Amino acid sequence: MSTGVTKPILETAVEREFDPIELEILWKRLISIVDEAAAAFVRTCFSTLVRDANDFAVVLTDARGRSLAQSTMSIPSFIGSLPATVKHFLEKYPAASLQPGDVLITNDPWKGTGHIHDVNTVMPIFFKGKLIAFAAVVSHLPDIGGRLRSNSNREIYEEGLQIPLLKLINAGKPDETLIEMIRQNIRVPEQGLGDIWAQVSACRMMAERLMPLLETVSLDKLGAEVRQRSEHAMREAILRLPDGIYESQVQHDGFETPIIIRCKLTVAGDRIDIDYTGSSAQQLRAVNVVPIYTFAYSAYPIKALLCPDTPNNEGGFLPIQTRAPLGSILNPTYPAASGGRGAIGHMLPPAIFMALADVMPNRVWASGSANSSVTMSGRYRDRPFNVVNFINGGQGATVSRDGYSALSFPANLGNTPVEMMEALAPILVHRREIRRNSGGVGKHTGGNGLRFEFEILPEASDVATSFLMTRLKTPPSGLFGGESGERGKLVLNGDQIDPTEQRILQPGDRVLLETAGGGGYGIR
Repeated sequence: MSTGVTKPILETAVEREFDPIELEILWKRLISIVDEAAAAFVRTCFSTLVRDANDFAVVLTDARGRSLAQSTMSIPSFIGSLPATVKHFLEKYPAASLQPGDVLITNDPWKGTGHIHDVNTVMPIFFKGKLIAFAAVVSHLPDIGGRLRSNSNREIYEEGLQIPLLKLINAGKPDETLIEMIRQNIRVPEQGLGDIWAQVSACRMMAERLMPLLETVSLDKLGAEVRQRSEHAMREAILRLPDGIYESQVQHDGFETPIIIRCKLTVAGDRIDIDYTGSSAQQLRAVNVVPIYTFAYSAYPIKALLCPDTPNNEGGFLPIQTRAPLGSILNPTYPAASGGRGAIGHMLPPAIFMALADVMPNRVWASGSANSSVTMSGRYRDRPFNVVNFINGGQGATVSRDGYSALSFPANLGNTPVEMMEALAPILVHRREIRRNSGGVGKHTGGNGLRFEFEILPEASDVATSFLMTRLKTPPSGLFGGESGERGKLVLNGDQIDPTEQRILQPGDRVLLETAGGGGYGIR
């Protein structure tokens, strides 16, 4: 609902340090720095999760951990969480205790990205003896030990190795004890450690490329200018919305009973408060979402709807606040499992779109299916393997177009190439094709999901396999009369099965995944 009150646009003049042309050139230089570091990371990493699935982010922050710029291909959850990770490091390692050559590392879900499968590395950048910025990289490792990433995990101790806020490198000297600990606890150490060292290389490249810019401009002044402009633009955009309370509810398949997400979005002046009170309690399953991830996937849709074209940095997020009761699925207590937190986190943008649909009908879009994944582990060609393959679903339609097919929204993850699937695991892919007519019908039709079928090869045995899938019971809903998309499906040897439990597959076993289609928009 809305009060219908018309609000004045901000009239306070913003003090400018740079003229627009100069600022645009400097901003593009910042973006080129993080993009070059990201390109180096992709070239030097070992796993398909980075090279093919795009499951990473590269971010530059100022000396206080406030985001300045991120690489073009960074995914939304990491953009929203990685600067907070830098701030957590500063709480343990104050600026005065850091020195050139330090590299920090963690995969703590509450201080990182929400689950232990993502490893964060952060490097302080010094200029003329002064701490001036932080280079930060995060990516999803192919394995972190423990049981496979699965909804069946009940607490974090089952999920793998936990890395607290530590120094991977101290003044240029690697911590060999920590490195050996990581090596001993993951199934494919050459890939996992290879990706971690690729992160370190990307941080170093970011620092190297930043030096010439620092010779010409104060990063503090540049960062303040960009943040100030982004914040001002976001507040102006919020002021254009009528003050009021906007509510919605979305539903996840759940387990014994569905999981409910209740969203109450309050617009007051130039601020937005998003309250998830009333959502389901935290689960004894690996779908819990920590606050840092809840914020990331709440701020992202607000930014996409209201202010998509302004530079993405901390300024644009300052007018947005999120909250969820402690002990709820969006604010769980330790040692909650969270390996599959994306299934719930990816439902937050649809919840916000639904809440704002009546006041922004021409900007929101219908619900989609995000992405599913298959994780497989065992021995193949006399070596251990562990692979994560992403299979995307259909995007919801909008007022102006059909939804895109086989698109990972809001996560921006790529579909794993079939060639890489077959090269790294003992499977034969029989088909991966668009699931025609699976999108919801409407004035504009929802995007189609994927149909993916594979078979375990004869030379394999006891292949541990887990599936992260949703929308098998509750389809993506349409908007304004558009129909829901088709539900997903998981079939093993001709029988539909529950995706929440880990399976041991044998030679000849045949698996079919069908991801859901997106919801339609408007009446056809």
